[in-house]
Amino acid sequence: MGRVIHTGQALVDTVVEIPALPRRGGNVMASSVHDYAGGAVNILVAAARAGAECVHAGAHGTGPRGDLIRDVLASEQVTLSAPPIADADTGICFVMVEPSAERTFVTTLGAERQITSASLQASRPEPGDLVCITGYSFVLPQTCAPLLHWIASLPTGAILVLDPGAAFADLPDAIRGPVLARTDVFTGNAEESSDLADVDGMEASARVISKVLRPRGVAIVRDGPKGCCVRVAGRTITVPGFPQKPLDTNGAGDCHTGVLVAERARGASWAEAARRANAAAAIKVTRRGPGTAPTRAEVDAFLASQN
Repeated sequence: MGRVIHTGQALVDTVVEIPALPRRGGNVMASSVHDYAGGAVNILVAAARAGAECVHAGAHGTGPRGDLIRDVLASEQVTLSAPPIADADTGICFVMVEPSAERTFVTTLGAERQITSASLQASRPEPGDLVCITGYSFVLPQTCAPLLHWIASLPTGAILVLDPGAAFADLPDAIRGPVLARTDVFTGNAEESSDLADVDGMEASARVISKVLRPRGVAIVRDGPKGCCVRVAGRTITVPGFPQKPLDTNGAGDCHTGVLVAERARGASWAEAARRANAAAAIKVTRRGPGTAPTRAEVDAFLASQN
């Protein structure tokens, strides 16, 4: 059983619930505000609750937001491989959630961007580990350069998992090309996958993206209640979703990714890992807050109820 190692940004999500986005220059009253550990934390929490051994290889700060990151990860028994950054706090992601469960983001920069090849290497990846990267790490030079250098040195047998995010498709080919060529597993939502592949539909996007990954690479494209497509060994498998009335979709994709890689680390096939990830994301959207992934037992009970 390999570990799940995440290199991405651990942020604090400041979440406000609003009736609608204000017009430009306008104002709107929020009905609630909460701070949550978010970003890469969501994926690691989901993976840990699914039974994986997890490591955060990214950076975090020494202020109160960094404290929140450390407390949440410690409560889920997730290891931090690098020490906190002195004299800097973790950044925030300001999240506006509308009644439809649609969310809008504004992200600040902080200690989470201060990574080096040496700090990443402190996670000591080994063959069989699933090493997760996010497209948002390649947007700025201070995280892009060390991450590119480090992933080129990963040991043979370490499985590189790319969650592209909305930013990846807009990156220069000089960055996207080498990242995709080293990627073993691509997992993204339908919109960002379509933007990258320049085609419509889960199946078509998965088919196109699989061709630019490493040999025998796996492409997974998800579309909320519709489920996901898994392109593996030249075959596309459609894995149905579990439609729910959403309360909060923030973190649902992170939950899906975390459970997906955790189940694979436990030895599941990609199709079965995707089925459990679909179920976990379906549970998550019925809960408030980004880091509210279900436990493995909750996923078991949910799937049993669907039979």
